[in-house]
Formats: sequence, structure tokens, C-alpha cells
Amino acid sequence: MPTDVPAPRQSPPAPAEPTAEPSRQGWLNRLRTGLKKTGSGIQAVFVNAQIDDELYEQLEEALLMADTGIPAAEHILQDLKDRVWRHSATTPQAVRNLLVDAVAEVLKPLEKPLEIGRHTPTVIMVAGVNGAGKTTSIGKLTKHLANEGCTVLLAAADTFRAAAREQLAIWADRNLVEIVSQAGGDPSAVAFDAVNAGKARGKDVVLVDTAGRLPTQLHLMDELKKIKRVIGKADTEAGSGVAAPHEVLLVIDGNTGQNALAQVKAFDDALGLTGLVVTKLDGTAKGGVLCAIARWGEERARTKPGTAPVPVYFIGVGEKLEDLETFDAREFAQALVG
Repeated sequence: MPTDVPAPRQSPPAPAEPTAEPSRQGWLNRLRTGLKKTGSGIQAVFVNAQIDDELYEQLEEALLMADTGIPAAEHILQDLKDRVWRHSATTPQAVRNLLVDAVAEVLKPLEKPLEIGRHTPTVIMVAGVNGAGKTTSIGKLTKHLANEGCTVLLAAADTFRAAAREQLAIWADRNLVEIVSQAGGDPSAVAFDAVNAGKARGKDVVLVDTAGRLPTQLHLMDELKKIKRVIGKADTEAGSGVAAPHEVLLVIDGNTGQNALAQVKAFDDALGLTGLVVTKLDGTAKGGVLCAIARWGEERARTKPGTAPVPVYFIGVGEKLEDLETFDAREFAQALVG
């Protein structure tokens, strides 16, 4: 099977989609099921619809209800109208197919693979608010990396919550990876030791778990900044020549809608995010928030020279290991629109 990614194409009103590999097809089915609650409002707009202003008004309302945010909703609708005119679309199904294209284009800047191997080890710092599924996502990410042939070392830098250390230790046992942990103490010290251990043991990846906190807890946000600085010092002493962490990921709960966007902005201001993991998309009616994050990322890239949209590396639609997968803009758009 060819491995080259097909070039982008101008989609006709009813594009023929390639058949996915069986494992990916299973994931697509879970994604469609997970986004069913979000997409039902959008899909309902096209039932017995006429291609007129009322359709667009109802669609705008459905997009806003899905938490796409006003900038993304307005952009998608204008793009959709242009596509309908260019393709002379006359049926609800044709318009819905074009809507998939419009949503996919908005989401495309979020599509980027997590790169491992440029640095040894690749140090990944993971942050998030309480309850977002951060530690569980680290466990799933560890499994994903192990499946790709990477050796992983976990750092339990959430030193103040015993349950977090125990939970991470369980994931380490499940995935047969090593873990650096200590009860109490300074989380920066754990992160420092883990980076040095990862370097000494020749690990491909060091994953640093941190304590969950709200962006309004300024003293805890300052602690995150300290952990990041200390990781950089450990990596410099190890002689890599490139400051770590090489990736700063934020885990966000897809159920929180626009609050997730606020978290992304706050943690980005504090840490300079390089990627996102979006969890709990199953059963949420707010999956459109990824469109809002994409539009914010475009604005961020325009107003901050040298920056780019923060990509979504992984999305999750359940509790099982296989329910965390790489983000694909078109797949997500198809699942969202139906």
C-alpha cells in the first residue's frame, strides 16, 4: 500500500472517501458514536431542508450550540456559502458534504503528528486542570508510544496527590515501562531526576506528569513554570544542546466547551503550549470547540510572530486504551457533520 499522503483535492459535492484500514475504521466508528450528541443538532438542520437563508440561520445556531464559537461559526458559514455557489449545490446532502469540507479546512491547522526521535530523550511535559483525564491520557499515550517501538520513562511529578502517583504506577506496570516517583517533596526535583535518568538509560521519551490545577491558581501555575525551567536545566546538563521540555502538552476535557478554550489560552500564556490532547469527546454536545481552538490558533499565529496554531496530537472518545487516537481533521469533520 502506498505510504505517501494524498495531495489535497477540491472536493465535489459528494466526494468518494477512501476505505480506511480495519483498525482505523474501528476508531472512526467509535469517533462517530462519540460525537453523535454534538452532531445530531447539525445533522437535523438538513432534514427536509431547502437551500435558503433559513437553512444557514439554523446551521449557524447548531454550530454555536456545538460550541464552535462565533468567529469559527461565521467563517464556516461564509466558506460554505462560497462552496455551494461554486459547486452549484442544490440538495441538502450536497450542502452537507460541502460543510464537511469547510469544517475540515478550519480544523486542518490542528493536524500535526507528534514527532519523536529528534531529541534523545524527547521530554514531554503534560499539564491540565483537575478531572480532565490527564494521568489516564498519559497512560494511553505511553501505550501508543510503546506500540510505535519507543522506550518510555514516566515521571510522577504530581507529588502531592498519592492517588496520582499510584495511578501512574499502575499505568507503568500495564505498559511495562519504568517510573521515577517519590512521596511528597518537590515536583521539580522529580522531573529533574527523571530527565537525567531518561538520558542515562537511553530512553526515547520521558513523560512528565504534573499536578492538576486551575489557571486561576497563580501559585500553582508558577510551580508549573518552575518545573519547566528545571527540566530545561536538567536537559542542558545532559548535553543535548536543545532546551527541554521539547513538548508541552495540555489535556483538556471536551465536555467543557468554551471553558476548554479559556484553559488553552491561559496555559499557553504560562507555558507556551506545543500540543493538545482532547479527552471525553464521547457523549458531549460541545465537540465543536475544536473549531474555536483552531480559529484562536490562527489568530495567535497572526499576532505573535514565530508562533503557529497549537496542534491537537490526540483525541479520546472513551476509557479504553484504544480510545485515544491521532487527530485527523477530515475524520473529525465527517464524524461531526455526519
